[in-house]
Amino acid sequence: MTRKLGRYLTLLVHQVRASVLLSAQYRADFLIDGAIEVLWATNAVVPLLIVYGQRSSIAGWTFGEALLVTAFFTLLQGVLEGAINPSLTAVVEHVRKGTLDFVLLKPADAQFLISTARFQPWRAINVVTAGILFVIAFRNIGELPSLRGVLLALGLVVGSVTTLYSLWILTVSAAFYVVKVDNLTYLFGSIFDAARWPASVFKGALRILLTIVIPLAAMTTYPAEALLGRVSPTSAAVAVITPVVIATAARLIWVRSLSRYTSASG
Repeated sequence: MTRKLGRYLTLLVHQVRASVLLSAQYRADFLIDGAIEVLWATNAVVPLLIVYGQRSSIAGWTFGEALLVTAFFTLLQGVLEGAINPSLTAVVEHVRKGTLDFVLLKPADAQFLISTARFQPWRAINVVTAGILFVIAFRNIGELPSLRGVLLALGLVVGSVTTLYSLWILTVSAAFYVVKVDNLTYLFGSIFDAARWPASVFKGALRILLTIVIPLAAMTTYPAEALLGRVSPTSAAVAVITPVVIATAARLIWVRSLSRYTSASG
């Protein structure tokens, strides 16, 4: 088991290194893309500045507290667009063209290979931007989080990344059943934008959709509440159980979908 894990970690290192080298071939583009990412990440704060310019609190959240949610959103957006989206979007083209054979013939798990095929290194700037937002948020709040809160938030972030990745696997798996899934990927990205706001901002059916059907609250709001020391045991349990359930479902559906694949030679 340890040997197998080491083998996959080595594969991951090689995949990341190849993506970095590919991106660095055109240094000017690399720097420009990095600068653009800073602008887009900063743009995520603008709606908060506009809304909180008119009031001090919204749905029980002050500006500093809501900024924590935006920071987690920025962090996850960097993971989505830098590590998840580039590789998995390419799977759709492989399925359309029947060229997924080149992945399936390799002596490694196909899901791992397609999930780590390509990275966009400049998206790591989002991680730096998220760190800056965390600093600004806690300066605004005037109180640092407890060690317990930080550890709990880190655990919930791992669950959030797992959930985000699993939802993307479910979306991409649709390519084995329908010809065009671009609209689904765009829809998923649009819905994910709602995660920049605290869950309590949404009401009625929309709140049910964004907390139960698509667990955005578990991705950004619950980790922020953990840092603030006010996440409920129920919310924490949901945030832990949700990734396990969705990841299991995503794996089963991926394997089932893969069995429907017809190669170019088939």
